[in-house]
Amino acid sequence: MIPIDDSPLTRDGKVLILAYDHGLEHGPVDFEDVPESADPTHVFDVATHDAVTSLAVQKGVAEAYYPSYEDDVDLLAKLNGTSNLWRGEPNSAVNWTVDYANEVGADSIGFTVYGGSNHEIEMVEEFRDAQEKAREYDMPVVMWSYPRGQGLRNATTPESIAYSARLGLELGADVAKVKYPGSQDAMEETVRMAGKTKVVMSGGSKRSDEAFLSNVKSVIDAGGAGLAVGRNVFQREHPERILDALEKVIFEESSVEEALAAAGGAAPEAE
Repeated sequence: MIPIDDSPLTRDGKVLILAYDHGLEHGPVDFEDVPESADPTHVFDVATHDAVTSLAVQKGVAEAYYPSYEDDVDLLAKLNGTSNLWRGEPNSAVNWTVDYANEVGADSIGFTVYGGSNHEIEMVEEFRDAQEKAREYDMPVVMWSYPRGQGLRNATTPESIAYSARLGLELGADVAKVKYPGSQDAMEETVRMAGKTKVVMSGGSKRSDEAFLSNVKSVIDAGGAGLAVGRNVFQREHPERILDALEKVIFEESSVEEALAAAGGAAPEAE
């Protein structure tokens, strides 16, 4: 690990990454509910909110849009990713190098590893190269650590999620992004397994304000560092409201009720 509490990736040791690699990973379907979210300018504008510590994007989006926001947004270069058109064993193409990410202006890097995939060895070796090169630039490394593969029977169990956090520690990630394991007790075990690697929750599919914030609150109460979220922000008509609430929960450790009140109550589009 390297000290990252004073890096652009964190604020007071906490993390709120706005993930916007969905156009590659999921395709246009993720932009249907809020059509303007297909325009990266809209999401870069959202990422200027004080609660957001970094915006994670793929190479093309970074090249085309980041120059206009380099003074207002901290960039996380998501180095690998594969389209949802792919139906084979889970894998993720490496789409740009750490050297080029640094040239574009990235402050940190992100990299997916599918533990349990038939391609795990290849992905871990690619992660090794990226992690060691990032160290040359003192760039924090975030691992999207997801247990996934045709031979993996229990990808969503708390045990598998704790294992995925442990992979982050063992392989040298500064932050491990993992799925929510279902309870605060399970998240505490996940955080314990990660050791000095910070643990953040993957935001997942859009859900109601209260349900979403309750999950985030349990992550913080379990000792997690925060959140890496996409759809639960940019699929809302008023993303600043949920970011106001997340700022209260993550950085001020407020209750869900206090956070909702500070953000003006539940957003109109909450389900």
